[in-house]
Amino acid sequence: MNAIDTMLQHRSIREFSEQPIEKEILDKILAAACNGSTMGGMQLFSIIVTQDKAMMEKMAPAHFNQPIATNAPLILTFCADFHRFGIGRHEGGAFPAYQWAVTDALIAAQNACVAAESLGLGLCWLGTITYNVPQFIEALQLPEHVMPVACIPMGYPKHNNTPLTPKLPVGALIHQETYHDYSDSDINRAYETMEQADNNVKMVADNHFANLAEDYVLRRYKKEDNEFFSQVLKDSMNKQGF
Repeated sequence: MNAIDTMLQHRSIREFSEQPIEKEILDKILAAACNGSTMGGMQLFSIIVTQDKAMMEKMAPAHFNQPIATNAPLILTFCADFHRFGIGRHEGGAFPAYQWAVTDALIAAQNACVAAESLGLGLCWLGTITYNVPQFIEALQLPEHVMPVACIPMGYPKHNNTPLTPKLPVGALIHQETYHDYSDSDINRAYETMEQADNNVKMVADNHFANLAEDYVLRRYKKEDNEFFSQVLKDSMNKQGF
């Protein structure tokens, strides 16, 4: 399977077999992650490899105790890292530009994902890494100018029949030359497939919502939660020197 086929077959895997990840497989994934595009050749990221179950258990509460946070044989945490790049080592240091480091870290993370899936592993991004930043900074012992931005459990899938995650049609995401604003009908057409996906139909029905949008804004990503965790992230960025 080539890289494009691998990406088109991406699915979220949350249950893993007992098969350990071989060292040579992990080494290839890490090499691919470290070989991605980077801002000015600076490689403003670090990757923390977690395989110790005790360490996973320590971080589990910050992941809201999702089973995947402890049942995977491997977790890779990608950090925006300006600590290594000359901070305090040269006169004037280097300005810790958070957006540069985040971009580098996310490119490395996606490279790792494509590499892992091409080698037969499954994975699922954990968005909780940006919810409880202070807990991860403490658990991972991150110094100043380092921030966690992506957390990805990996392993060999326990099942071979995991369906593809519903996605918006490609045409709903593409704009030619300039941004084309969406009409209400454009948005309704774009989300029609998502609305009809079995898991989304069930979530909407179970929670007695009118549609998928209500499920997003009234249950999953509530305004007060977004404001709270955004403030936590902002405070953590300031504390870490960004």
